[in-house]
Order: sequence, then structure tokens, then C-alpha cells
Amino acid sequence: MGDLTMIETSQLTKRYGQFTAVDGISFKVQPGEVLGFLGPNGAGKSTTMKMIAGFLAPTAGSAKVCGFDVESQPIQAKRALGYLPEGAPSYGEMKPRAFLEFVADVRGMSGEQKKKRIDDVIGRLQLESVLAQSIDTLSKGFKRRVGLAQAILHDPPALILDEPTDGLDPNQKHEVRALINAMAHDKIIVISTHILEEVHAVCTRAVVIAGGKLLADATPAELEARSRYHGAVSLTAVNTGAARQALARVADIESIEIDPQDHRITAFPKKGRAIFMPISDVLKSQNIEVSELQLESGRLDEVFRSITLPEAKEASA
Repeated sequence: MGDLTMIETSQLTKRYGQFTAVDGISFKVQPGEVLGFLGPNGAGKSTTMKMIAGFLAPTAGSAKVCGFDVESQPIQAKRALGYLPEGAPSYGEMKPRAFLEFVADVRGMSGEQKKKRIDDVIGRLQLESVLAQSIDTLSKGFKRRVGLAQAILHDPPALILDEPTDGLDPNQKHEVRALINAMAHDKIIVISTHILEEVHAVCTRAVVIAGGKLLADATPAELEARSRYHGAVSLTAVNTGAARQALARVADIESIEIDPQDHRITAFPKKGRAIFMPISDVLKSQNIEVSELQLESGRLDEVFRSITLPEAKEASA
């Protein structure tokens, strides 16, 4: 019996001739953790996921699912895993229920348990309205949901979801994220995404990968703390000029930026200084009207760029 507690990769590597798609990636994910796998397109995210799911053999290194090595114990590893591939391929001519029945058969389910699980995932992913259509004719959003349904059908302890909300509208994205959050407490979940708000919505940890290398492994809050916006204060004032003059009185402000489009002012603190209260006080004492005043926790998009772009420059050099 393997260690039923995690997905683990050790120096996982995939080369195609001279090209290294995935370069020595190591991480562990425990139950209750949702690991966001972040990176620009072409960073090696899908290749890594395919290796963990047992669809691609690694060139070097190893991956384990719940203690089972994906190469030497493929059946056990796949049994413990639900996998939503990129683009969620399935049999387009089939209708969703027939497809799920086929997947259940392959997974070795039968009888009452099989029917119960299929009904359960159809309900969870709200597929009732499309059961009469063949999968080919479904919208991208419904195709993703059918793909998600097959991934969770056998109630696996570990899930690997490649771009789970790709192509969904904002309401469907919200539903799928709510589903991931609901499953997260007792499963090990890895999701790849390039949508940064998704990291906030579902992930407890994020790994940033670019050029096939693992460049960061931290909580979303820790990543945000690397942002130059961490601890900055932004505000929108009725009179931008007056607000600017008032801010000049705050000693701990390092610099001020004004957005040319919406005239929002962002004040950056000197290192290690807190500027929210002094700014709030000076605006009050000068009777400056502001429509919003907020402390920034940091901006993930900017951290993401700062982590991944140097790598991109090297790769293209």
C-alpha cells in the first residue's frame, strides 16, 4: 500500500531531442491542498500533468500518485487519479450519459454504484439539460463540464485538472471553482491555469513554471508579498491635484504614480513603512474627498511577469 497522502514529483524531466520541455521539476501536494500550476503558454504545464497522469513517460525523474509510481505501478496510480486533459477530449459522437457509462465500465464500476455515481456527477455538473445531445454539438463550456464529470466519476483521492475553466463564461467559471472548493477538503488537487484570479479563487499554493523550470512555490499571499504593490495605498480623489499635494506631507511615501486613464493615485511606501493610516489622516485633515482608499495586498499579475519574463528573455536569446 502506498502513501495515500500525496502527489509527488522528483526531478521530473521531459526532453524532445535537444528541446527540454520540463526540466527537473520537484514538488509535493498533500490532501486539502489545491496546487495552482501557473505559467505562460508553452511553459511545460500540460507536459508535466501528462507525465503525472501517466500519459507521457518521463525522460528522467519520477512521479508518484498516492505512493504509486506512475511508471512502475501505472494501474494503481491511475486508479487513484482523476484527470481532466487540456481540451477535454472525449468521444464526440456519444451522448454525455453513454460516455460516462463507458468511463464507469473502464473504471470497473457496475450495478447500483455505477448508476449512483453517474447520477451524482450529472447533478453536480448540471448536465441534465444536454443529456439528449451528442458531445460534439455541445458548447465549449459544457464539453469542459463533461470532461470534469469523467474526472471525478470514480471519486478519486487525487485530481489533476488542466485549465478546468478554459472557455467558460464568468457564471460557469464560478460554478466550477465552487465545485473545486467543495471537493478540496479531502482531495489532493492540482490545477493548471494561466488565469491569475483563479489562483485566488481556488488555490492554497501556487507553483510558477516557465521554460520548463520551477521558479516559485508559495502561497498566493506570499507571492503577492513579492509585488512592489504590496503595502501600497491606492485612492481615487475628486480633486487629483489637491490629493497629490496632501500626500506630499506624508514622510514615509517613497513615490507616487497616477494612472493616466482613471487618475487613480498609487502611493508606494518606503521600505518597511506602513502608510495607510498617515495617508488616511492627512486626507481627513485637509478635507480631501476620496471615492476609494485601499491598502494593496500586491498584484499577482505583476509578480507573475517579474518571475516568468527573465526566463522568457533567456529562452529567446
